[in-house]
Amino acid sequence: MKIVFMGTPEFAVPCLKTLIDNNYEISAVVTQPDRAKGRGKKLAPTPVKVMAQEHNIPVYQPEKVKTAEFAAILKDLEPDMIIVVAFGQILSKEILDIPPLGCINVHASLLPKYRGAAPFNWCIINGEQKTGITTMYMDIGLDTGDMILKSEVEIGENDTAENLHDRMSVLGAETLIKTVKLIQKGTAPREKQDPSIASYYPIMNKTLGKIDWSKDARTIRNLIRGTCPWPGAYTTYNGKTFKVFQCDILEEHTTNEKYGTIEQITKDSFVVCCGTGKIAVKEIQFENEKKMSVEAYLRGHNIDVNTQLV
Repeated sequence: MKIVFMGTPEFAVPCLKTLIDNNYEISAVVTQPDRAKGRGKKLAPTPVKVMAQEHNIPVYQPEKVKTAEFAAILKDLEPDMIIVVAFGQILSKEILDIPPLGCINVHASLLPKYRGAAPFNWCIINGEQKTGITTMYMDIGLDTGDMILKSEVEIGENDTAENLHDRMSVLGAETLIKTVKLIQKGTAPREKQDPSIASYYPIMNKTLGKIDWSKDARTIRNLIRGTCPWPGAYTTYNGKTFKVFQCDILEEHTTNEKYGTIEQITKDSFVVCCGTGKIAVKEIQFENEKKMSVEAYLRGHNIDVNTQLV
């Protein structure tokens, strides 16, 4: 069976690796073009491209896959199956119709909930206690295809998008290989999604991380967890913006102080009043500075009590 694999970020790497480790024939990898990164703005390959090159798999990096020219390339490859994991572009119907065994997508949520981009980030932000992986047959809609397998994972109280990402990427690979084997045998289940319970969430952006201190402490902590490490939850102290990467909830009852007020400084945190409750900020990063614990920051800087964060 010949497979074309389409994926881009680190999340997709375990899926590609498990296919390679199980001796599937990967005819080609399709990934996003190299992008400039870092202060030097040097072009950097995608994580999926790196993995493909390590195993001498041909790599294609079209700016747009929805062209007749690239569809022709895929047809010439004659894949039995196309597997798509966090690729970053929408496929045309012409491409979806190429492989006889279908285009299979690994989606990082329990569909039909949390369709769209960054699903597990949104699960944390919304305070969900579980999420998971869904494999599905792709169609022309956005994450609307018939479902094949689902695998659940618990979201811990201290999980961030960063560590949940790592667990989900491994779970995605495990679920994918089971799916591919079932499709090969002709025994893969196929379940239509219920559109009445579907939900969509947008791609993450920097403005999403702005902390609204009028919210309750748990909502703010969920935002901090769900945007860690990117784009990061942020606020402003005396005109200087800083990101918050770690905090604890101290109380969930109403405080008498105005929300956003720094109420107390401890050895390893500063306490901020929220619309309801308080949080102890533990890890921060000011603009153009390194991420550090508040304990380390306080050794060389002052944080003033009664200052209001905005």
